[in-house]
This record gives sequence, C-alpha cells and structure tokens, in this order.
Amino acid sequence: MKIKVTSVMVDDQQKALKFYTEILGFVKKKDIPMGEYSWLTVVSSESDEVELLLEPMAFAPAKTFQKALFDAGIPLTAFFVDDIEKECERMQNLGVKFKTLPTKMGPVTIAVFEDTCGNLIQIVQE
Repeated sequence: MKIKVTSVMVDDQQKALKFYTEILGFVKKKDIPMGEYSWLTVVSSESDEVELLLEPMAFAPAKTFQKALFDAGIPLTAFFVDDIEKECERMQNLGVKFKTLPTKMGPVTIAVFEDTCGNLIQIVQE
C-alpha cells in the first residue's frame, strides 16, 4: 500500500493552482474536466510520486471543517523543506502571510502560512 494522491480543500481551483504553482513551486500534473470542477493535481518539482489534489469545496460540511481548522489555527497539511528560513523569506517576498514564523519544536522547525484558499499550511524542516 502507498500514498498516491492526497488533497487540500480549496475555495477556487484556479486561484489554488496559481498559488500552489507560482508561489509554492509545485508543477501541474493533471487537469481533467469533471463537470463544474476538474480533477486538478500538482506535484513537487523534485518528485511526482505523490499528487496533491486541489479539491473543490463543493460539499457544505467541508466548508465548515475548513473554517473550523483555520479559526483554531490548525494547519490542514504539512510540506517539508530543506531550509525553512530561506523558504519563509522567499515566500514573504512574494506576499505570503505567515501565522507562525520559523519556530523550533523539538527535533523540527515549523512555520505556518495562509494558502489564499482558506487553509493554513505548515512547512517543516527536519
């Protein structure tokens, strides 16, 4: 068993695609029209083994869940980086809003930012 696709809930797939590719540096992998929405995935520029589905918020309870996580300050997911200080500086220069700047947490350093699509995302340096 392996993880092939995981997802983040987004309020606008095209806005999410722009943020996740132009700001975070992911690469669009699939864009398959499925009625009102698309099966829209991005992958890391370093590996395309795991796809991140930009999941449209078409299910009302998902909106409630997303807002509750955001309001509580809980990141929806985490991405790993090699140099968190450098990555935070790069992203801040692109206008990304951080809720938590790099903070040492035991064996890792974390930071949390807004993805412009209703989520808090954590980045981690091991």
